[in-house]
Amino acid sequence: MTLSRFPLIACVVSAAVFNGYGYQSVPANRPWPPGVQKVADGAPALSAEEELKTFFMPPGYHLELVASEPLIQDPILIDWDPDGRMWAIEMLGYMPDIAATGERAPVGRIVVLEDTNGDGRMDKRTVFADGLVLPRALKVLDHGVLVGEPPNLWLMRDTNGDLKADTKELVTDTYGRLDAEVEHNANGLTWALDNWMYTSEIGMYLRLKNGKFEVRQTISRGQWGNSQDDEGRIYRNTNQAVLHVDLVPTPYFARNPNLLRTRGSYESLEGENGEVNTVWPVRPTPGVNRGYTNGILRADGSLAAYTSVSSPTVYRGDRLPAELYGNVFVTEPAANIVSRIIVSDDGSTLRARQAYDHAEFLTSTDERFRPVYLSSAPDGTMYVVDIYHGIIQHKSYITEYLRDQILSRKLDTEIHKGRIWRVVHDTTRRGSAPALSKASPAQLVDTLSHPNGWWRDTAQRLLVERGDRSVVPALKALAASAKDPRTRLHALWTLDGIDAIEPATVAHALEDSARAVRASAIRIAERWLGEGTQPIQAAVLKRLDDADWAVREQLAASIGALPAGARDTAVVALLEHHAGDPIVLDAALSGLRGSESTVLEQLMLAGAQTPQRDTAITMLTATIVRGGQDAAIQNVFESVADERRPTWQRSALLRGAEVALLGSAMPGAVTGRRGGAAGSAAASPCSTCPGGANGPGGAPAFPTGRATAASAPAGGNRGVGATVAVTSGGGGRGGGPSLRLNREPVALSAVADRGGDFGPRARSVLARVAWPGKPGAVSVAPLTVEEQRRFDIGQDVYKNICQACHQPDGRGQEKIAPSLVGSILALAPSAIPARILLNGKEGPIGLMPPIGSTLSDDQIAGVLTYIRREWGQAGSPVDVATVKTVRAQTAGRTRPWTNDELAALADAGRGGFRP
Repeated sequence: MTLSRFPLIACVVSAAVFNGYGYQSVPANRPWPPGVQKVADGAPALSAEEELKTFFMPPGYHLELVASEPLIQDPILIDWDPDGRMWAIEMLGYMPDIAATGERAPVGRIVVLEDTNGDGRMDKRTVFADGLVLPRALKVLDHGVLVGEPPNLWLMRDTNGDLKADTKELVTDTYGRLDAEVEHNANGLTWALDNWMYTSEIGMYLRLKNGKFEVRQTISRGQWGNSQDDEGRIYRNTNQAVLHVDLVPTPYFARNPNLLRTRGSYESLEGENGEVNTVWPVRPTPGVNRGYTNGILRADGSLAAYTSVSSPTVYRGDRLPAELYGNVFVTEPAANIVSRIIVSDDGSTLRARQAYDHAEFLTSTDERFRPVYLSSAPDGTMYVVDIYHGIIQHKSYITEYLRDQILSRKLDTEIHKGRIWRVVHDTTRRGSAPALSKASPAQLVDTLSHPNGWWRDTAQRLLVERGDRSVVPALKALAASAKDPRTRLHALWTLDGIDAIEPATVAHALEDSARAVRASAIRIAERWLGEGTQPIQAAVLKRLDDADWAVREQLAASIGALPAGARDTAVVALLEHHAGDPIVLDAALSGLRGSESTVLEQLMLAGAQTPQRDTAITMLTATIVRGGQDAAIQNVFESVADERRPTWQRSALLRGAEVALLGSAMPGAVTGRRGGAAGSAAASPCSTCPGGANGPGGAPAFPTGRATAASAPAGGNRGVGATVAVTSGGGGRGGGPSLRLNREPVALSAVADRGGDFGPRARSVLARVAWPGKPGAVSVAPLTVEEQRRFDIGQDVYKNICQACHQPDGRGQEKIAPSLVGSILALAPSAIPARILLNGKEGPIGLMPPIGSTLSDDQIAGVLTYIRREWGQAGSPVDVATVKTVRAQTAGRTRPWTNDELAALADAGRGGFRP
């Protein structure tokens, strides 16, 4: 990951649409597609006017300069207020030199830029707030200005109209971490269609309700930036993964901690073989962190696949060609690129494809062009935030190779610049500037029909913030009969936001011709679904037969709000027909916490085998086993042993236990992703040979640096996957049992003894189960108070650092990260995993970077304690003294560990593989 991971924020109003302002734009008549250009060996800092000459865009498109230094310095994101003023974060503390000297100095600022003469170029600057330490989130509200300065989220207000903050109120002190380094921390404050503000790389979201901020927990997703489309779906990404979307809102999946997966949340749009991850720079790009590794760069020296993709932004404006509307644009600052991705509905889900063959929407031959943020703006165009900074990788992750690249081209010089660019087309024409802060409630209601998504979003937000009920009749009329379904959506959610929504309005919307309206109506209806006699329940359940996939997936999540009896019956009906859709299945399971057994029993009474029943029984069983409740699990094992049951049911039940305990493939598992030429490195004779992952250039440039961090390890430009373990599997010396019961599961033991087809399977499951008196079982001492404190610290670190790759259940991801459950190395004597965290490790799946250099001894001891005691594991806790000793012993090491080296340590008696 790179600096490109800075928070995405919705806009709030700008100057008019611009065309022909008389200053320079991208040179016309350039060849398209451009191919890789020859560039000079150096990378001198250019003036904004000189940089403008380096851009390549499709025919008809060009850039216009909106602002540059000294008016703007080190910008990382922009937002807009309702009167056309641009707000920006200036992160002057980011990498002031290659050693990151003084990066936590209070030099960050929030500035307001204005175009006072209407020529399309900003000419006035006001500092709204300064003295900030690495600020990274911004949202201009009617109630004030939200500013994210981890761990604090502030509400700042200008009380006298001079555009300078006079007051500062703490909203929450859990917005990220104080000790996290700059590439990995909380970001994003996107006010979405449902009136919640969504974040990235943090497990929280929030809303403003009745003048107060309500903060809730969710599952952490994404890395830098997020955006929404017209239907309110949230898009994010993570350095090498170009685009993900929430087909079902992620907070639903936080309801049930026993889920084994969360399909529908953060769904990949990378393509089946990662083909959407391919990039096409217009210049050789040697200055990427793993450029020394085979396959990272093409033969022409250009980057082959994303390494620091960020700021996914859905273009929803009205002044660029209609072909761009709804497309998602992303930045790739390491390769000096803005990419265009076309997202479409294939009738069963969303699919993505690159807009151009062997070309990108915006590229530059200037290595210092660093697009880190995009904005679908109030003027109907799109803005590009260019930090114009030579160093784009944080010190914590710079390899020796990249250090040499930086110094050889003096990319560490000429700092504190920055540019804001506007994307326009030959057809772009000027429009009037908004003044929504002065708009009447009726005018704001009218604005819900505006063709520009920014205007609609801002009008809805202002109406919700102000809560004026005089607009309710007009909103009801729009919700019922507005011609544009986007307007009907905004009207519904505005009514919901001011608590003026009524069942009759929602019931009407449930029959709407537009699927997005029906899906939103289902969500809104949740406020009444818990009421036993509310007629809206029947109207919602009619959508069980809805023909649209998106409506069914939303319904699967929403029926979790029904009372227990009605909920269970509805889930059975849904799964009977649609369990083959893994998103429907997981969304439905998310709302069943505690009643999975009831639904399982109903499904097993339903009749003959179908693919849907087989799949549903498997995943319900897996969820029950994952829950660890003795009685429910014993019942499952007794059903497996019951020879009166159909064989297919017994097999599906047993498969569920295998999924939960042995890591067997889940029904509907995605296969094939992350492969292909788009993102895979070419083979090397050996990992330490030239071109290998640990070859010359691969060592950390600053191995003794110790920023304290607490976020995902997958830093931009690094090898695929960041892992602790290399081996997963069943019981035995790797990890011991992962399920503890209060008594022997005699029914399953009987199945194991009987042999047949089920016998070996039952024995494999039993190897992962412990109970009192089991031969060979090792009693596990409970954690002490101090060890529990460490465990709690480690859980927090795991969620912020490890979870993105290893997943909440610790079971990893194919081709990205191996399972930590039952891992030989994770559960080895503590000096072994401590070495891996401190110095990194090469393995068959990828390169584990030295994350420990960014963590304190207490944090390392904590996260290892958590991993060794979570998910039913019985490893010993890790103490701080051990970590401190290992850190001192390995202080001079600059290479990752190998399996052979760690095995040698075990053989020498300095650590072993037995837990």
